[in-house]
Order: sequence, then C-alpha cells, then structure tokens
Amino acid sequence: MKCRLCPHKCGAYRDFDTAGGKCNLPLTARVARIAPHFWEEPPISGTKGSGAVFFSGCTLGCVFCQNYEISSKCQGVPITAETLSHEYKRLEDMGVHNINLVSATHFVPQIIKSFELYRPNIPVVYNCSGFERVETLRALEGIVDIYLPDFKYSDDALALAYSGCENYSAVASKAIGEMLRQKGNLSLDGRGIAQKGVIVRHLVLPNHTKNSMGVLDILKENFGDNITVSLMGQYIPHGKAHEYPKLNRKITKREYEKVLNHLWDLGLDGFMQELNSADESYIPQWDYSSKTE
Repeated sequence: MKCRLCPHKCGAYRDFDTAGGKCNLPLTARVARIAPHFWEEPPISGTKGSGAVFFSGCTLGCVFCQNYEISSKCQGVPITAETLSHEYKRLEDMGVHNINLVSATHFVPQIIKSFELYRPNIPVVYNCSGFERVETLRALEGIVDIYLPDFKYSDDALALAYSGCENYSAVASKAIGEMLRQKGNLSLDGRGIAQKGVIVRHLVLPNHTKNSMGVLDILKENFGDNITVSLMGQYIPHGKAHEYPKLNRKITKREYEKVLNHLWDLGLDGFMQELNSADESYIPQWDYSSKTE
C-alpha cells in the first residue's frame, strides 16, 4: 500500500515485508512489550493493571521520548494479527482492566484484523500521540472504547523542532474532535474504571510553560467542559534531549504549578500527576527477544 495512515501522508510503499515512510516500518506489527502496566491514569490502570501492548515505532520523532529505544530506534519483534488476538485473550485472562494499544497508528490495518479474530470483553484503549488522521480514526470506530491521546503542542514551531511534524495543533484538535464524536467524555464504572470516552494527556516540558498553557487554552476553547485532561509532570531528559539545552533537565515545581493553576483557572477537569513521577524507574523494561514480558 501507499501509506497515508498518519497525517504525514507520505505515500511511501509499505507491505508486510517492506519498510518505508516516516515510520520506516513494514505493515507487519512489531512489539517491544506485552504485559500488565500499572503507571497509567487511575481509571486506566486501576488495581489490576492495563493490558499494555507497546508497539515499536511512531508517527512522530520526539527527541525527548521516554520510550525512545522503541519509538525512534524501532526495537522490537514482529507479531502477526493472529498472535496479537491470542495476546489480548491472555491479558484478559490475567484480569487486566483493558487492552491498551500504545503507538499503534502505523499498524492500524493489522490491528483491525486482530480484533476481527478476537474481541475482548474488556474496553480497548487507543493510546497515541494525538497526531492522527481523522480518516484512520474512523476506521477504528466500533473497535476502540477509550481514546488516550497526547496534546503536546500549541506552538507548531516547537512541534517541528522537537517532533518533526507540521501543523500539530490543528491536526490534534481535529483528531480529538473525532474521538469525542465517537466516544464522548469519560465514563467510569462503579469501581472508578474507565469504560469509554476520551482522556487528553499533556506533558509539561521544561522552559515551555507558555506552550503548555496554550494547549489548555485550545482544549477549553474547542471542547469546553466535554474534555478530561491528564496533566503530566513526569518529564525527564531522555532520547536526544541532552542535545537541546532547554530540554536537558526536569521541570521545576514552579513551572508545574504555573500550568496547573492555569488549568484550574480554566475550570478544566481531570488528573494531575505528582512531580515524583519524574523518575526513570517508571519507564518499562523492553524485551526484544520475545513478544511478552
């Protein structure tokens, strides 16, 4: 296929053996870890964990990505749609609260096939960068129960410099609008576990509180009270962040509180992360020798 799955719409030829395009991967899915994951938002991880499938590669090239080894270096092993469907069942049998597809955009055709083979009786989470094509999201309608996108940038110059993409804020806004059309705002069961809806994540970057406040302004202006925000303070320099002086440190308490106060002033609802989450111990251990933990 000439790939147009993501907003880059690069049109590169990709098949199940041939890599190409912005992601530089074939259509055959590649994974770095499949296991219960306990470090998502409380309604996602709950008490039994989220059944996370960490896919290799990404449609962005964030220089600071905490998953840099798998997102940019594409470390991982190939996996078929059939095996993926078996893994969903295995995770479900372990008692996880959901199946959590992490950075799956460039493998959507195989993702769809895997759910045609087996549909779990627990919610499906689509955990992504926010840089998504509306047309690709529509192909997932009826499969995904919970969308968990990032909204990284209000400043498109930063998006280009740090993540290699153009028009990020407009693209992410349209994508989130489509997610809300499909699933609406967050809905929890009696245990406080997410069943459907949208949670928008924003990671506060050092030296860029203006960008963060701009993101919150866009969310409020476009979606009002129909959006749930997860404000994240877990940033640590990773990947190539040491090459960018403004990114080469953790955020300060003052920076985080400035953004947090702006969120409250706007009346946005959601989740706020503790700054002690900025620790490398929260980064999963990748297993390249097999598809599972």
